[in-house]
Amino acid sequence: MPTRDGAPDDFGSAYRLLSTAITPRPIGWISTTSTDGVANLAPYSFCNVVAVDPPVVMFAPVGRDGGLKHTPRNVKATEEFVLNTVTRDLVEAMNATSATLPPDESEFDHLDIERAESVAVAPPRVAAAQIAFECELYDWIEVGNSVLILGEVVHAHVDENVLTDGKPDITKLETVGRLAGSYYAATDDRFSIERPP
Repeated sequence: MPTRDGAPDDFGSAYRLLSTAITPRPIGWISTTSTDGVANLAPYSFCNVVAVDPPVVMFAPVGRDGGLKHTPRNVKATEEFVLNTVTRDLVEAMNATSATLPPDESEFDHLDIERAESVAVAPPRVAAAQIAFECELYDWIEVGNSVLILGEVVHAHVDENVLTDGKPDITKLETVGRLAGSYYAATDDRFSIERPP
């Protein structure tokens, strides 16, 4: 099979190459609160689980050249955020929150997204999210012109409809992953492979 070799930027841009090859990527729909009390909500597809003990998740806002956007600025100031899981029924609302609003305007209010109070942190969670993780800042790592934000999960909200015998059931949770450009993938096409002993 012929291949083309080169540096990441030789394929249009490093962002395009990485975001196309590393797919599907989980989407962290991150809610934060500013020091002025304004609730912010924005999606991040550079997002994943980092550790289990302690339970740590991460998201990575890309680009700091023009200064921090609302979400990382809020996390840096308050050291709190909520990671809301994106499912197929929430994709349109999630996509709408990617538009930038003035810092004194909330995406929850602007788009009529129902919020629910959190238990351990100040930022609200998306009421319709089937799983939401309340997080406290675990670490903040600057990587080039991006920042890697690690959050320790201190409280979880899980919709009973996605539980079987009290445990999360992936067959009941239709999460959505980000591909490249405007493409997404749903997890309704599943298959199982037994692991070797």
